[in-house]
Amino acid sequence: MTDALRPMTKQRLYEQVLERLRQYVAEGGLRAGDRLPPERDLAQRLGVSRASVKQAIVVLEVQGLVEARHGGGTYLVRDSLDTEPVDRMVERRRRLPDVLEAREALETKLAELAAERRTEEDVAAMRSALAHMSEEIAAGGHGVEGDRLFHAAVTAAAHSSLLAEFMRSIAEQIAESRTESLRQPGRPPRSLSQHQAILDAIAAQQPRQAAAAMRRHVATVAKVRLLDWEPEEEA
Repeated sequence: MTDALRPMTKQRLYEQVLERLRQYVAEGGLRAGDRLPPERDLAQRLGVSRASVKQAIVVLEVQGLVEARHGGGTYLVRDSLDTEPVDRMVERRRRLPDVLEAREALETKLAELAAERRTEEDVAAMRSALAHMSEEIAAGGHGVEGDRLFHAAVTAAAHSSLLAEFMRSIAEQIAESRTESLRQPGRPPRSLSQHQAILDAIAAQQPRQAAAAMRRHVATVAKVRLLDWEPEEEA
C-alpha cells in the first residue's frame, strides 16, 4: 500500500528555526568562519525559546555546518546552511549502529586476509589511495574519495570474492558512515593516520596487527555526534 496518505505531522519548532537561519545566512551573504548571533538574540528576534534555538544549533553541529565554541559563539563551517531534513537524520541515526557493526565484522577480516594475500600491486593501490586522501585534506576537503579508494583497495587485497560481494551489498550504507565520520572536527587527518597504520601492517604481512588496526579505525568511525543526538519529537 502507498505511504503517501500517512497522517500529517506538524513541523517541529526548531525545524522552523533551521529554515529561518538558512535564510538569514543566504540573505546576509555569510561565509565559512562568520559568526552567528548569540542564541539569546536569535530567540528574541525569532520569538521562540532559547531551547528551540539550541536544538536547531545542535542539528547544524551534527550535520557539520557550524562549530559551537565554548564561550565563543557559533561559527559557520560552510558558506551555507543547506540542511538535511531532520526525518532523514533520524533514519540514518537508527540504522548507523547496524552499519558500523557490519563494517567491524567484515573489514577486520578483510584487513587480516589482505595481510596474508596482498600483492605488491595491492600495496601500491593502497599507497595511491592514501596519497589521494592526503591531497584532498591538504586542499581543505574531508578526504572522502581517498577514504573510499583505500577501503576498496583493502577489500581487493583480501582476494575474497564473497566478502567483496558482501561489501558491495552495503556500499551505500558504508558511504553514509564514511561521510558522517569524516565531517567530524579533526577527523580526516586522524583517519588518514589510522589508514597508514593499517597499510603498514598489511604491507608487513602481519594479519593480527592489520585486523587490530582496522578494528581501532572502525571504532573511531563510530564516534560521531549523530549517535549522541537525541531527536526532539515535539516542538
